[in-house]
Amino acid sequence: MNVILMRLSGPMQSWGTQSRFTLRDTGLEPSKSGVVGIICAALGRARIDSITDLAALRMGVRVDQEGHMVSDYHTTVDVIKASGTMPKQGEAVVSTRYYLADADFLVGLEGHDLELLVKIDEALKNPYWPLYLGRKAFPPSEPVHILGGLLSECPLRDALLKHPRRRKVNDAAGGSLRLVLETPDGEAMRIDQPISPFIERRFAPRHVRTEFIPLNGIPVLEDELCISRC
Repeated sequence: MNVILMRLSGPMQSWGTQSRFTLRDTGLEPSKSGVVGIICAALGRARIDSITDLAALRMGVRVDQEGHMVSDYHTTVDVIKASGTMPKQGEAVVSTRYYLADADFLVGLEGHDLELLVKIDEALKNPYWPLYLGRKAFPPSEPVHILGGLLSECPLRDALLKHPRRRKVNDAAGGSLRLVLETPDGEAMRIDQPISPFIERRFAPRHVRTEFIPLNGIPVLEDELCISRC
C-alpha cells in the first residue's frame, strides 16, 4: 500500500457529519468527507465531478493535539428552516455552530494507486482553490502539504506512527495520542463516507477503530522553528 500524509492544523476547525439547519455539530477529528473535499479543492474538481477514486482511499488520523469544542453564534437569512418552511423575507434565523479550537491533526490516506497519490501530493503543494478546515472561514495555519509525506509501500498505521510529531509544552510523562483508523471491523461508526458528487451530498457509514499510542512511541521533531510554533 501507498500513503499520503497531510497536516490539518489551525485555530478553528469544524467537521460536522450529522446536523443540518440551525444546529451544526463537529466531530473530534477530521471527517472523511471533509478531507476528500480538501483534496477536491486542491485538484480543482467541481462539485459535480466524480469522487469515487478519492472516496475509495482508506483514512487514518493521528490526533497530535485535541481541540477544545466551542460554539459560536450566527444569524442567517433566506435559508430553509428545519420545519421545511422558509422564513419571511429578511427574517433572521439564529444558528448555533460548533468548532474545534487549537486542534492539530496528522491525516493519512492509503491506496494502491500511487499515481493518484502523486497527483494529490502535487496539488496540495499548489492548490487550485484555497483550502479550508471544514468552513470557508477556517483557513489552515500552516501548509496542508507535508514535505516527504508521500510514502510508497508503507502501511497506513506505520506511516502515522513513524512521522515525527512536534513537542508540545503540555506533554506529560506517560501521555498518549489518539489514533483513529478506518477499518471494516471497527467498533465505532462515522456517517461521512461520500458516495456521490458533493452537489448531491449523500454519505454512507464507515467503521473506525480508536487506539491510544504512548508519546514515547512516536519520534519527536526537534527542529527549532517547529518547536517555537508549538
